[in-house]
Amino acid sequence: MTTVSPDSVFHHLEPLLMQVSKPIQYVGGELNARTKDWDSVAVRWALMYPDAYEVGLPNQGIQILYEVLNERPDALAERAYAIWPDLEKLMREHGVPHFTVDGHRPIAAFDVLGISFATELGYTNMLAALDLAGVPLHARDRDETHPIVLGGGHAAFNPEPIADFIDAAVLGDGEQIVGVITEVIAAFKRAGSPGGRAELLTRLAETGGVYVPAFYDVTYHSEGPNAGQLESVRPNRDRVPARVSKHTVMDLDAWPYPKTPLVPLAESVHERMSVEIFRGCTRGCRFCQAGMITRPVRERSIEGVGRMVEAGLAATGFEEVGLLSLSSADHSEIGPMAKQLADRYADSQVSLSLPSTRVDAFNIDLANEFSRNGRRSGLTFAPEGGSERLRRVINKMVSHQDLIDTVTAAYSQGWRQVKLYFMCGLPTETDEDVLEIATMAQDVIRAGRKATGSRDIKATVSIGGFVPKPHTPFQWAAQAAPEVVDRRLRKLRDAINSDRSLGRNIGMRYHDGEPSLIEGLLSRGDRRVGAVIEQAWRDGGRFDGWSEHFSYQRWVTAADKAFAEQSVDLAFFTTRERFADEVLPWDHLVSGLDKQWLWDDWQDSLTGYEQDDCRWTPCFDCGVCPTMGTEIQIGPTGRTLLPMAGPAPTM
Repeated sequence: MTTVSPDSVFHHLEPLLMQVSKPIQYVGGELNARTKDWDSVAVRWALMYPDAYEVGLPNQGIQILYEVLNERPDALAERAYAIWPDLEKLMREHGVPHFTVDGHRPIAAFDVLGISFATELGYTNMLAALDLAGVPLHARDRDETHPIVLGGGHAAFNPEPIADFIDAAVLGDGEQIVGVITEVIAAFKRAGSPGGRAELLTRLAETGGVYVPAFYDVTYHSEGPNAGQLESVRPNRDRVPARVSKHTVMDLDAWPYPKTPLVPLAESVHERMSVEIFRGCTRGCRFCQAGMITRPVRERSIEGVGRMVEAGLAATGFEEVGLLSLSSADHSEIGPMAKQLADRYADSQVSLSLPSTRVDAFNIDLANEFSRNGRRSGLTFAPEGGSERLRRVINKMVSHQDLIDTVTAAYSQGWRQVKLYFMCGLPTETDEDVLEIATMAQDVIRAGRKATGSRDIKATVSIGGFVPKPHTPFQWAAQAAPEVVDRRLRKLRDAINSDRSLGRNIGMRYHDGEPSLIEGLLSRGDRRVGAVIEQAWRDGGRFDGWSEHFSYQRWVTAADKAFAEQSVDLAFFTTRERFADEVLPWDHLVSGLDKQWLWDDWQDSLTGYEQDDCRWTPCFDCGVCPTMGTEIQIGPTGRTLLPMAGPAPTM
């Protein structure tokens, strides 16, 4: 397929590294990294996380696919990350193309460039990578000499804003579909590449699990009350399905990846070994795209977790194990799991950790197990909404008293810091809802002081701007304007500091409303938004997820230019509420959730109706299990961790 030489470009790159910050991030060679012989395989993948090395290396999705592909005898995979502007400038000056960190091979030499988007704010980094690699920006301009540009990750559940730039997208879990894609490409190459690039993409599309945007025509209403809205999305050729469905891996124990996690050479955001203990969530938080699109819940067994922890520690030397999921304390055997892992590694330096914990799933016994070999530095909880009324709207069923009782117990057991995470700009939110965050934070400090008799009690309030996401009940909601979010945050800061005796012990961290609005544009946009992304990139947009690189004005200007001849504008995609019968850009992409069920839940939210967790109640017909042919997989199993084969690692 591609004709670019796969030879390493490191001898051209190395002289440039002494002139940039953090050169170590471009060197590769991490513990457990792999480089396979190029000519020994049929299909070569470049896997890219479109952000800096320090953010991208710990990403579980990339690490899993990296191992899965490299275990195959017919494939190899190498990793790539976004290039910081200082090195990008030098590479352009010296003609060095974007490369992988494993073999330092040009990205353009690979058969597939797979890009995992955890957030839409990585889109400009994708364009920078394609251009630096010498791959045409637009899919329509590529031929047989260019790699297939394949999008994945949570943002791929609405890939329409980047439809011009990617050849294909995959929804959902990647472990199995990358094997199918590899086999299709290998067979195509063995047959002599008949029909060229278009035929290869058709073969991928007709599997039913790969979405090729170019094979679908999009029309818009040109007049009347629906002017500017989508009219239809239809296949434009035979052999292409009308709708494309997500992939769901069942039996996580059969996919124990990553088995040998990568150990970073440079500082990264998470320097620990991470084990995914279950996938999916049925708590039903209406704002949470991850919880909706990853249904159903599939637990990894306690034995499977134990084997992964044992193997991963032996392969890495990490001293911390993070048990990860969307709501880890909800695992049906989290108590026995925590105790048995803590027992197993009691005589080592290994500590256990959980991500942010639901208030109603937390208990002191569990927290004590996780802190047995570690530090009691802090606990993180996510009430999300400031008032109980607002928490009913978002289906986050936690009362003010629940939180106070929980943190009181934690402070009494030796913890001294609590972090509380909220969102601002939620549907139906008022100033009063946000100001109740200050009341909650102050009550937390009072409770901690009372429980401990100490004034050395701290709480941090962290606030993010709410972004309505596809495939959630809030996909129809109007997004709050940045000025509204920023005004409420100023009021909140003043309220927190109104009592200095309490306010000095409360930290406040927040993101202003402007980046959230742009994320909203990219999250719920259609193909017309692609022109905005390209303009923002051409105007210098890079690393838009980093506050020091993000420019709201650049995006506003780009939108004004791109939409100048259109019947839509920035507000059309962000602060406008959608209608019940409106065709949404992602309606032809199947997450399994029934659209009518999502609409009904959106209407229920407006009345404060709370939806139960279907793990423990009868099915309430969200649609996922029958549509996807899946089912909830949960314990308890009653099984225990197998004995260690040898002494626990001492690190």
